[in-house]
Amino acid sequence: MDGLDLATLRTFLELAQTGSFSRTATRVHRTQSAVSAQIRRLEELLGVRLFARTTRRVALTPEGERLLPHARAVVEAAAALLARFRDGEVEGDVRLGCPEDVAGEDLPAILAHFVAAHPRVRLHVRCDLTLHLVEQFEAGAFDLVLIKLDPQQVLPGARLLRPEPLAWVGATPSPAPPEDQPVPLVLAPAPCVYRARAVEALAAAGCWPDVVYASPSEAGQIAAVRAGLGVTVLPRRRVPADLAILGPGWPALRPAAIGLLATARPTAAIEAFARFAEARLSEEGARASSVSSVVAAWPQPRARS
Repeated sequence: MDGLDLATLRTFLELAQTGSFSRTATRVHRTQSAVSAQIRRLEELLGVRLFARTTRRVALTPEGERLLPHARAVVEAAAALLARFRDGEVEGDVRLGCPEDVAGEDLPAILAHFVAAHPRVRLHVRCDLTLHLVEQFEAGAFDLVLIKLDPQQVLPGARLLRPEPLAWVGATPSPAPPEDQPVPLVLAPAPCVYRARAVEALAAAGCWPDVVYASPSEAGQIAAVRAGLGVTVLPRRRVPADLAILGPGWPALRPAAIGLLATARPTAAIEAFARFAEARLSEEGARASSVSSVVAAWPQPRARS
């Protein structure tokens, strides 16, 4: 397609991630007006509007969302081609640990794209609870571990990749927690950042949290919620279509985050996957941050006496 170049697609991807023309200009080493001109030419070339501009943020339009995976695929393919000829092909083993819920939602696409770009890297993936993953990482069982964590209590050496805005989820809509009776909860066993967020939010609102069903599997938790056993807390972007996001009378939940632990002595293969996963998950986080502003705007219920 005439006029479509990699530099413009890279700028488009950066702006989709940052939501800011000024931050994008810094990242791509151009002036803000040059970035605006690139995006304008891309919109004219495609005949669609890619970004909606507000006073606070630049956000992708539906057409921009549709372009995003295609632009990323083109840029990643070009980078992989250059890497093979400039630096030689990366090879080696990568031992990766990942929580089950993150693995089910995000990891397959990341692994597929990475293996396509680096066919001589051998990935060994194991899923478990975050607590067990951290313990096994510290024992030397993993090179890299994706973990769920509290962004205010980051583990030493962990890289924050993206925020995880959370939501109350139930089998049917409910405007507020029940009054003067326990709130039945379906959660993971402690310690779990989602569980901690749920309990602290209800307690602060004067409610009585009651964990009636605990399962280390997110699939098990969702099945219990579908059966009407209680409500749970999930990342807003992963709420199943047949379940209801509860509110706005439910107490606001502080966000969690996804982080990455990496060995202190990474090989080229380990570092390549770490950079790749960080870029992909951070990009998803930029889109999630626009959701967190909606969550923060929910009215807060008064604590019950």
